[in-house]
Amino acid sequence: MVLSLGLAPYASTILCKSASHDSAAFNSNTSSSAAIPHAQDAGFIRRAAELADLSAGFTSPHPNSGCVIATPSGSVAGEGFLYAQGTKAAEVLAVEAAGLCCRRSTAYLNMEPGDCHGDHAAVSALVEAGIERVVVGIRHPLQHLRGNAVRAMRSHGLQVDVLGEDLKSKIIEEARKCCLLVNAPLICRAASRVPFSVLKYAMTLDGKIAASSGHAAWISSKKSRSRVFELRGRSDAVVVGGNTVRRDNPRLTARHGGGHMPTRIVMSQTLDLPEEANLWDMSEASTIVVTQRGARRSFQKLLASKGVEVVEFDMLNPRDVMEYFHDRGHLSVLWECGGTLAASAIQSGVIHKVFAFVAPKIIGGKHAPSPVGELGMVEMSQALDLIDVCYEQVGPDMLISGFLQPIPDLTPVIPSVEETYAIDPNVTPYEPKIIFFFKTWDLYGALSNFSPHPIQMPDDNDGYSTWLSVEHYYQAHKFVGVDDPLAQECVAKIKAAKSPEEAARIGRSMQRKRPDLIRSDWESVKIDVMYRALKCKFSIYPHLNSMLLSTAGSVLVEASPHDLFWGGGRDGEGLNYLGRLLMQLRSEFLGESQASSQSSIITV
Repeated sequence: MVLSLGLAPYASTILCKSASHDSAAFNSNTSSSAAIPHAQDAGFIRRAAELADLSAGFTSPHPNSGCVIATPSGSVAGEGFLYAQGTKAAEVLAVEAAGLCCRRSTAYLNMEPGDCHGDHAAVSALVEAGIERVVVGIRHPLQHLRGNAVRAMRSHGLQVDVLGEDLKSKIIEEARKCCLLVNAPLICRAASRVPFSVLKYAMTLDGKIAASSGHAAWISSKKSRSRVFELRGRSDAVVVGGNTVRRDNPRLTARHGGGHMPTRIVMSQTLDLPEEANLWDMSEASTIVVTQRGARRSFQKLLASKGVEVVEFDMLNPRDVMEYFHDRGHLSVLWECGGTLAASAIQSGVIHKVFAFVAPKIIGGKHAPSPVGELGMVEMSQALDLIDVCYEQVGPDMLISGFLQPIPDLTPVIPSVEETYAIDPNVTPYEPKIIFFFKTWDLYGALSNFSPHPIQMPDDNDGYSTWLSVEHYYQAHKFVGVDDPLAQECVAKIKAAKSPEEAARIGRSMQRKRPDLIRSDWESVKIDVMYRALKCKFSIYPHLNSMLLSTAGSVLVEASPHDLFWGGGRDGEGLNYLGRLLMQLRSEFLGESQASSQSSIITV
């Protein structure tokens, strides 16, 4: 069943209620004559949330969007979901599926469309198809996108209802909650500076996560472990502590035969870690070790030689680590750590949800570890209560899940940087003349080479070839011209990748596995490759050119905390070559514009 699997990391039992149950619940609060349309709206919105969840984890991070088109008689005419940014919008796919049935029909969206800068394909598809009414589950979580699509659709004459605003009832609120759950990571990013974090553990009936000896394989059943693989595949990263690496030597892979592989994060204050470990094998997924500044420099060099990234912190604690990975663009993190680190993460307030697999086993042991270490609580009145608790049997095990803190409500408007600065100038993170950009959903996100804007570049046959984004073009050209069938195959795979994230994953993975396939002159030509692609992008899209020119007078900084070549780095130590190239192009475009203006004056 889709819901029991797809929405498992975020959903509560509310997502498993049927439409008839919805109708019954609503009838207890209002008249039966009004119940049918409300129950129908709620049911279709919940279906849109189901569809949206199908893309979770495949090319993360991106919003999860689904669309259902229903005819006036209440039958489904078309459905669609967004696979990744840069692919066809859910609304476009649903319209294509529904065809002529779109006329006078209603479109149900789990979330307001939030297109990359200048792309209004979702709204245009609904308008041009003749959709009469649109029901939106929630407005877009990011403030610079919130309300834009709703206003655009209304300006074209569509009736637009937003759950909780135009339609109110208990059943409507429950459907709206489904929409919040399916995009919980994006909402948490909009409301806080930490990713949406899930703590997962497996324990025996007497609360042990291992025997007194430390042996822990296997507490839960094979079915439960399969669910854990799904959880990993839906997450941007998986976190463990040093004890887990030493004791279990995990791989932390999703093992689902393709798609997204999460980044593996090891938190270790002293770097007392083995020289050989499965996590140092970078062929399947990347690993980042976070540690205290100055810890075991020689071991850091050893990890670097294996391709493992090491990030140092002045004081290693879960809050600072999660804020750092928030800045790297991570939306969702799965914690599979031991009790000591779990307790620290809970105390730091970074854990949003708990997944506990309880196996019908008793192992005992006075010194056997428990899933959560010391929290400093001495009375049961201090215990942390879970919210929206859900129970599910998985094979012989019982899965108990619930939230430690509620998903932030979208009703309050999250202040922009400018509004926050007006209230308190001391809290602004930016200098007035610096414009930061990183992820495509940011205000200036279209400056990113991940923005889904296709470009046409010259090919070897004296013609032109279309690339779905600058990132597609850049990653592929690491292997262009290499006389090896595998390199040529890699170029083809990158070119066919459905999204920029997928193209980057293929290119970076192959670079790690087979560095010998990278063209020998890559280090000397990569800046020129990026420059040519960026120049094409900002030349063929007038709205992007205008946006770039509007930044005149400001320093452009790609706010990647980990890329010290293309980005500005964590503490401004990066070379910021992407920002430099954009400023160079801006200067060139401004010069051309001024020259054109002077020429016009002379002609007149």
